Amino acid sequence: MKPVMGAYQDLVRGYLQNLGYPLSFLSDKYTCVEEWRREARGTVRGLLSYEPPKIPFDARIHDEYVNGGVIYRHVSYAQPYGPRTEGYLLRPESGAGADPETGRFPGILALHDHGGFKYYGKEKISSPKNLPKIMAEYQGHYYGGRGWAHELALRGYAVFVPDLFLWSSRKIKIDDLPEWYTKEYAGLNAPADSVEHIEAYNNLCRFMESDVAKTLIEAGTTWPGVMVSDDMRALDFFLSQPYVDPDNIGCGGLSGGGCRTVFLAAMDERVKCSVCVGFMTTAADFALHKVYTHTWMMYLPGLTNLMDFTDLYAVHGKKPTMVMYDADDDLFTPEGMKDADARFRRIFEKMGAPDLYRGHFFPGPHKFDVEMQDIAFDFYDEWLK
Repeated sequence: MKPVMGAYQDLVRGYLQNLGYPLSFLSDKYTCVEEWRREARGTVRGLLSYEPPKIPFDARIHDEYVNGGVIYRHVSYAQPYGPRTEGYLLRPESGAGADPETGRFPGILALHDHGGFKYYGKEKISSPKNLPKIMAEYQGHYYGGRGWAHELALRGYAVFVPDLFLWSSRKIKIDDLPEWYTKEYAGLNAPADSVEHIEAYNNLCRFMESDVAKTLIEAGTTWPGVMVSDDMRALDFFLSQPYVDPDNIGCGGLSGGGCRTVFLAAMDERVKCSVCVGFMTTAADFALHKVYTHTWMMYLPGLTNLMDFTDLYAVHGKKPTMVMYDADDDLFTPEGMKDADARFRRIFEKMGAPDLYRGHFFPGPHKFDVEMQDIAFDFYDEWLK
């Protein structure tokens, strides 16, 4: 495999070899897990460089209905910057799964993927009424033909599926961009929600990614910082629902949702259990082989000088942590995924909690299919019910 850095690959390799990851729990400096977590989390918070102002939710309910045994509540709430976040609150119509004394359900923050598809977000992993045909096809490709958040609700959970910064309700509107910036994407003139318009918008967003990342960095903040803030605010909103058990909260997602899981689990103590699907390898694998397959939303300047990507997820601490690897996932090398799995096992062994890490390899390409979902759901059941 020829490197994208060409003759400068030795520069990259040399830096990686000399890093040492001083903020990894595997460093000889650390023996106490909680002291390490406090230091690591504080340092990462500084790198994220995003502290938005506090504002009220100004929550709104746009629709409520029952679909396939699940109560759907289409809600939105205000953000300090940009459009309101819309999301789906789900819970079983039957009430099964709620604590008989409190009436509360264990909760899952279900995190949608990136997928090079920003036109929709929450729709990717749920089964609302009038699901767009293009989303049904998308679920067929990546999710075994089902909206996994819906299936999890049927299993006895309260689930929240929020749109993320730059997706669906949070996306950048065409009318807010200069005409010269969008003129090459003729499909944008097609009717909204048409396949032609959606494809053109997604193509524009691929082009825009580097400009968004550069703008945020130049402004003194970071894309991962905004991402984590969006997800932590989503968790704030989720926990404001009276039927959600704040002591039994999990999160998870595929691909970009796996990336979100890594950052959220590391930075938010309220997450008690997490499942990262199809988004795990080492920093060396990203830098040497697979940087071109990934979104700008994962790159946090300065992080790799301090810790590996596996170390970031390990800031979750001595909590149930599952990573699902697709053996033929072309977003990572097989060696990188195996190295990540081995590194996790060393970290959790040193923590004194080897049984809290579960690494599973599945045949096939990038996906979160029905078999994988059922294993993830069993994991949530084990720790949150």
